[in-house]
Amino acid sequence: MVLYIIGLGLGDEKDVTIKGFESIKKSSKVYLEAYTSLLGGSTSIEALEKFYEKKIIIADREMVESGCEEMLKESTENDVSFLVVGDPFGATTHTDLVIRAKELSIPVKVIHNASIMNAIGCCGLQLYSYGQTISMVFFTETTKPDSWYDRVKINRTNGMHTLCLLDIKVKEQSIENMCRGRLIYEPPRFMTVNQCIEQLLEIEELRNEKVYDQDTLCIGLSRVGQDDQQIVSGTMKELLDVDFGAPLHSFIICGDMHFIEREYFETFRVKKN
Repeated sequence: MVLYIIGLGLGDEKDVTIKGFESIKKSSKVYLEAYTSLLGGSTSIEALEKFYEKKIIIADREMVESGCEEMLKESTENDVSFLVVGDPFGATTHTDLVIRAKELSIPVKVIHNASIMNAIGCCGLQLYSYGQTISMVFFTETTKPDSWYDRVKINRTNGMHTLCLLDIKVKEQSIENMCRGRLIYEPPRFMTVNQCIEQLLEIEELRNEKVYDQDTLCIGLSRVGQDDQQIVSGTMKELLDVDFGAPLHSFIICGDMHFIEREYFETFRVKKN
């Protein structure tokens, strides 16, 4: 029996590959990982179930990070599909799942699809000109992680672009509820391009290493891979007031641009009043 780990792409239920679709159809159970990313905003679980003609079981953070024991056990007896928005290896959690399956001698077949890591090419910056990708998490009153700053500094020094993946909070507990053992979850939150820029500028002000500033060229993107995707380029200051709409959002700090990249950049330039 096989555990299929299937990328769904970035758009809607129809972005699945033919190979992925066929694997879903022959699986006895189908799970959907639902916390590291989102499929197109209007794509409901019901739409997935109707298209795949399969009942879909939601695999939340607790289930996946606690080991997926039940799903792995089922995979020893039947074909099981684990659906991932984007590409299966876009998150380390899924790599860990493959390791666990292999330790149990469960055959694993990975079916790839588009992810933000390659679809980001839609903004016109060449993929081989990117440096290290960073993750931007929500700041709190007590924590403002800035380990990413050093990676941005390396990228900027080398003239490379920086892709910023923005935080997603789904089925998260408050510290109080966690400490009290109460399974009460906070409303979902999705970081916006605007929040990302605010946090970037806040850390630059604190670190003051002149890595970037409000005049640094950048690109904000939302809903990449969907029919209503949005791409806007400009300085950090210019993009602070742009409404990028519904999630998911991504952000790029531009490095040195080839003249063709710069020409493409200008086609998305924020419109000034």
